Order: sequence, then structure tokens, then C-alpha cells
Amino acid sequence: MNEIIIPDYKTLRVTNIVLDYNGTIAKDGLLKEEVRTLLEKLSEIYKVHVITADTFGSVQTQLKEYDINIKILTTDNHTQEKAEFVKSLNADNTVALGNGNNDALMLQNSSVGVAILGDEGCSSKTLMASDITCKSIKDALELFLNTKRLIATLRS
Repeated sequence: MNEIIIPDYKTLRVTNIVLDYNGTIAKDGLLKEEVRTLLEKLSEIYKVHVITADTFGSVQTQLKEYDINIKILTTDNHTQEKAEFVKSLNADNTVALGNGNNDALMLQNSSVGVAILGDEGCSSKTLMASDITCKSIKDALELFLNTKRLIATLRS
């Protein structure tokens, strides 16, 4: 667990990072290059989970070399399933990152929700449900490796 004290906001006790796959850490089913090294570093500190409908059928192959839990969505209600997954991990110890409309509840239910303005854009619903918005997945993931950046963004 990584404790991050954010003055006049809250103390985060982050154990889990939940990442949406397509549109967030992948484009067209392929893991973004800038994410590769960051995933290795993050998985040394946190338990990293990737949640996806696996639209392109590539997530298992793309992430096989990483110590990451992959959650393939199985229901017709991906929005609710993603939110329930965060709750099952203990939402108070979980941060979530995503960009799509079906990520809004996942971000809202996590201790910190990060919206990504990536190649696919970002759903306005997810943007409004987030605590932080980043222009790239690289910038977003680096918040949890260089936590003073996270503190600077969220403190009052």
C-alpha cells in the first residue's frame, strides 16, 4: 500500500490501480509504447488491473509479459460491471483511469478517478465524474510514480 497524504483533501492508501484498456492504455487493441515501462514500474508498487471488453481480442497477448490482473467484461452492462469491480477491490484503496462513457461510474466509485484525454477523446460524462483530467496516459500514470505531482493537483 502506498500512503499519499494530500493536505486539505484526504489521505490516500492506494493498493490498486484499475486501467481501462482500449482508448486509455491501448489504441486499436495495441498497448501504447509510452505505457510499457510505466506498467512495469507501477506493478512494483501497486496491484495493477486492466478491465476491458477486449474489443480487438488482443489484451491477453499485449499484456502477457506484465504482472497484471486482466478482467474481461462479461455482462451487457459494462458501466455497472466496471463500477462493481472497483468496489470488489475496496474502492477506498483503488484509483481508476479511463476515458469512455462506460468508465464514469468506475472513476466516480474509486478513491481517485482520472479521466484521460487520449487519442479517442474523453466522454463528457467521464470527464465530469473524474477528480483529475490528464492530457495523456503517460502523464496520468506518472502521477502515481511521482506522487508529489498528484499532491500538487489535488491539495486545497
